[in-house]
Amino acid sequence: MAVISETIKDMKGYKLHIVKTEKFKTNTIVWKMKAPLTSEDVTKRALLPYVLQSSSKAYPSTSKFRSYLDELYGANLYVDVSKKGEYQVLSFSLEIANEKFLSDHDPLLKKGMQFMAEILVNPLAENEAFEKETVEKEKRTLKQRIQAVYDDKMRYSNFRLVQEMCKDEPYALHVNGEIEDIPQIDEKNLYEYYKKAFAEDELDLFIIGDVEEAEVQSIAQDLLQFDQRTPKLIEAAPRDAHVEEKTVKDHEDVKQGKLNIGYRTNVLYGDKDYYALQVFNGIFGGFSHSKLFLNVREKNSLAYYVASRLESHKGLMMVMSGIEFENFELAVKIIREQMEAMQAGDFTDQEIDQTKAVIENQMLETMDTARGMVEVLYHNVVSRQNVSLDDWLEGMSKTTKKEIVDVAKKVQLDTVYFLTGLEADK
Repeated sequence: MAVISETIKDMKGYKLHIVKTEKFKTNTIVWKMKAPLTSEDVTKRALLPYVLQSSSKAYPSTSKFRSYLDELYGANLYVDVSKKGEYQVLSFSLEIANEKFLSDHDPLLKKGMQFMAEILVNPLAENEAFEKETVEKEKRTLKQRIQAVYDDKMRYSNFRLVQEMCKDEPYALHVNGEIEDIPQIDEKNLYEYYKKAFAEDELDLFIIGDVEEAEVQSIAQDLLQFDQRTPKLIEAAPRDAHVEEKTVKDHEDVKQGKLNIGYRTNVLYGDKDYYALQVFNGIFGGFSHSKLFLNVREKNSLAYYVASRLESHKGLMMVMSGIEFENFELAVKIIREQMEAMQAGDFTDQEIDQTKAVIENQMLETMDTARGMVEVLYHNVVSRQNVSLDDWLEGMSKTTKKEIVDVAKKVQLDTVYFLTGLEADK
């Protein structure tokens, strides 16, 4: 298995991660900024990357901005806002052709890094304020993004589960913020927040492609320099704390029930039993050969869909399913039985092997894209660990049945959430 060699350099105010690989014909530049989730900043943070990618001093309109990307041989720019545990992470990604594969050897990597720096440090702003029109336009779009979660009942029920399960914890905040906070944001206070974020966030720049390390470091040094900072860290939640199970039902005008169940795994990314947790989740509900899929959906025809997924930096596992209203009790009972089966070791070596093979395959597929590589490497930044891809695959493949059973016994049911119809069992 080829090791990904990541070189990490301490720069002024940020870390530079260089992954030299001949796997791609493009170079990928990803800038990530991480800060603790807080109710006062969550909405401003969700808005900020979209304002920054709309225009800059050198490219004062979206059309100028986009036509310059076309000049860079059709480079692609994406921004994203995500939650990793109780941190809110802003990402800016630029994928650009590698000049080695072009006839005219335009210094594209340098131009791409200059463009990324332009977005980050030269926004379209004057008198300590962003351009009002851009901010207002992006506020409208953010409102639509938040509203879309309420309109999509699958996403909404997962959001409600997290709200109920993590009440009074930062993780309960939605990554895109709150609709009611949007009107208070204006071009001045958003610019003020922009300065604060660049002064305090933990900053990381990833460059992935067939590049020369010394050249990348030299360009980065010229373009990006920030004040040194000590990243704000969040205390990890206590492990194995006693959990009181609770059931929450919402009644809305829906045609199909959404049953979501939240568990505390008491295991975080980088813990020694994290690999066993991955295999446990795969056998329990992560894949189409898992117990939930076979028993809830196939055997008992109770669910239109059913799956479980992990939140590795918060120690949660969520089961999501779509069921008929009247099948609530039975579906919960069968899901509980699958968990008991896992805790009793009621699964075969064949299930273990199949699950390991699927996880490895999934991981290698993720690493087949540069942005996937960044996501995998960024787990180490968030968790302050240093787990290489080879460690990860080896740890997972060596996991024993006993370790899977032991990790299953740590998992505690926290909240059963059911979004049901207006008339159902009131």
